[in-house]
Amino acid sequence: MIPLLPGLRVLDLTSVIYGPLIGQVLGDLGAEVIKVEGPEGDLARGIQPRGPQGDSAMFVCNNRNKRSVVLDLKTPAGCEVFSRLLRWAEVFVHNMRPAAIERLGFGFDKVAAINPQIIYCAAVGFGSGGRYAGRPAFDDVIQAAGGIAALPSYRGQDPAYVPGVMADKVAALTATYGVMAAIAARGRGMAGPIEVEAAMFESVAAFVLNEHLAAAAFGGPPEIAGYHRMFAADRRPYRTQDGWIAALPYTEQQWRRLLDFTGRRDVLEAPWFADPGERSAHIAELYTVLAEEMTRRSTADWLQALQDLDIPHARVNRLEDLLTDPHLQDVDFFAPNGSGLARSARQPVSYPGLAAQPDRPAPVLGADTEEVAQMLGYDASAVAALRAAGAFGKAG
Repeated sequence: MIPLLPGLRVLDLTSVIYGPLIGQVLGDLGAEVIKVEGPEGDLARGIQPRGPQGDSAMFVCNNRNKRSVVLDLKTPAGCEVFSRLLRWAEVFVHNMRPAAIERLGFGFDKVAAINPQIIYCAAVGFGSGGRYAGRPAFDDVIQAAGGIAALPSYRGQDPAYVPGVMADKVAALTATYGVMAAIAARGRGMAGPIEVEAAMFESVAAFVLNEHLAAAAFGGPPEIAGYHRMFAADRRPYRTQDGWIAALPYTEQQWRRLLDFTGRRDVLEAPWFADPGERSAHIAELYTVLAEEMTRRSTADWLQALQDLDIPHARVNRLEDLLTDPHLQDVDFFAPNGSGLARSARQPVSYPGLAAQPDRPAPVLGADTEEVAQMLGYDASAVAALRAAGAFGKAG
């Protein structure tokens, strides 16, 4: 935990990855985050594999530095406690569909009436101003809608999902900078409630079109969109004599050094090579040359050669390789944080002048319910009455 946001009070009503990652980043930066779950708990708690305390790796990797409170928001007593939490909070984050949060009585207008200084972050699937607003959204759906799944088709392959929860994480980081901007605005004197809406579809569309808008940015027809260097058949990991490697000569000087090393004078002397525009037009041919040359040496030989030539490169790591990567070990990337974890991937932003504090492990369901209720001003008899009224559900 890095003490950049000490004392910032965050109320987290989120589940799975998209919402919880927002709260975790804020918690990793020192905010006090209270996660509210229904009696059944966050859906992600039960996904395999699960650790010794029964919670999944997905849950514990997205919910550290939080406290857990169980509230049944289908009961008046649960809503009473939640309303008091909203008055306590400076930031409220949820990833419920708009109609569902409104049915609970905690849409933006009603929350702003409870706490006129709230920063209200709605992490939604589709922006409220468009015709898709309110549709259900999960990662695969947004990868398809946002253009990620179709990218392989530009190389003659079938559409495919990235085998990772790409859309959720891109959208979560988008929402996080939206919240951080609102926090900065509050620190600069902006008063009143601030509504932040972060949409998965728009986040992924912006992510994909950053480079792939390409010529369409200048008003060309939509069919000419696409950063075509990315679609070359031989822009890929390259097979060596004994493995796989990534290499990306990019500048003219880098290509010259590589082609000279491999003896490819035919390419160096081609009439188009010295002209940047023509070289770009022939990039697919350059990648094919690179693919051919990579097969002539071992991975170890290429790693040394590319380092000597100062050309961007990397071994193709499998997931298991990351766990023992020497650089990640050097920077203390993995560290245990309780909850039965041997490893936890820390935030990839560091602040060398600040001393980190121990992380709080992901919470057991409802572990902090009574403590938080007391913090909110409920005495023992009031807590008992809330429990009897079903505010905490069976887990309270």
